[in-house]
Amino acid sequence: MNKVFIAPRRYVQGPDTLKEAGSLISAIGKKALVLWDANVKGIVGETLIASLKDAGIEVVDVDFNGDSTKGEADRVAKIMSDEGVDVSLAVGGGKTLDTVKAAAAIAGSKVVTVPTIASNDSPTSSFTVWYDDDGNCTGFESWGVNPDLVLVDTQVIANGPLPAFVAGMGDALGTWVECDACSQVTAPNLAGGTSTLVAMAIAKLCYDVLMENGVGAMKAVEANTVNDAVEKVVEANVLMSGLGFESGGVATAHMVANCLPSFPECHGLMHGHEVGFGVITQLCLDKTFDDEKRIKIVDFEVAIGLPVTFADIGLEGVDRERLKVIGDICGGEGSLCANHPFEVTSEDIVNAMIAADELGRERKNAAGLA
Repeated sequence: MNKVFIAPRRYVQGPDTLKEAGSLISAIGKKALVLWDANVKGIVGETLIASLKDAGIEVVDVDFNGDSTKGEADRVAKIMSDEGVDVSLAVGGGKTLDTVKAAAAIAGSKVVTVPTIASNDSPTSSFTVWYDDDGNCTGFESWGVNPDLVLVDTQVIANGPLPAFVAGMGDALGTWVECDACSQVTAPNLAGGTSTLVAMAIAKLCYDVLMENGVGAMKAVEANTVNDAVEKVVEANVLMSGLGFESGGVATAHMVANCLPSFPECHGLMHGHEVGFGVITQLCLDKTFDDEKRIKIVDFEVAIGLPVTFADIGLEGVDRERLKVIGDICGGEGSLCANHPFEVTSEDIVNAMIAADELGRERKNAAGLA
């Protein structure tokens, strides 16, 4: 199998980059569909629309209906086709971005992602994570190409909700942990091949940046301030994590995370919160993982406020029988949990989730947060 690395055509990050949107996007298209919700439009709409119009770009303004369902993607794709847009902007969180990527693939439009929160690595990827009308994750699909432009305004990110920024660190934290597991068995990545050395280096850098800058960046975002730590962590959350997971591979952390929305109690969690618990589950599943590093990662999650226990994810008191639902999926055929140098069964996953909860409670106690 060939080594494959994929990436967006251009990535631009910095404070107040929204003011440059028009000049950057005019090189891609002249008629733009903008998909966003009312809240996002209220935050960045005036700046973005003014920049687009100053560059002579015609705008088709479309409200997002709230979830990345196939029905929503089809609806937006029809508008793209009917209006004859040549570039489509996704402005907001991961589900808005995933919807535009899918719709653009159907309609044949170029794609620009403009994340307003750094809560996951959707902005750079070729993938859409699908949900049904009840909010359950039903799978993911690649469109074969990454966005033409990723535009990240770090002041907008710093002005956003802190839990979303923390969730982004949870999603990014899984990148190296999972890529490292995949590399041990030369597992297929999500780019259609196996990992390159570049992907592995990016994944490890993502981990290092989080460990060195995560707490400081969290404190800055809490004060709506952009500093060097914020710039580094935003790049880790959005760019490094995106390149790392797609071209490096994923394993148990994401497999568990994608199963958690099947529990109604978990519907209030962001994807990165679910991955944060999935990371600890994977670390408890892998008995060969360095004990000191395992504790260091859990302590980092505790320090930035990621969920590390069943209680944190809304499943306090959950029994083995309910967890077996996740175990059976993770231990079943076609599971990403096969991307480890050891066999993974349903019982192994249940045991690892229980061990993750125990370790999380232990480390919260050590931090005086019980």
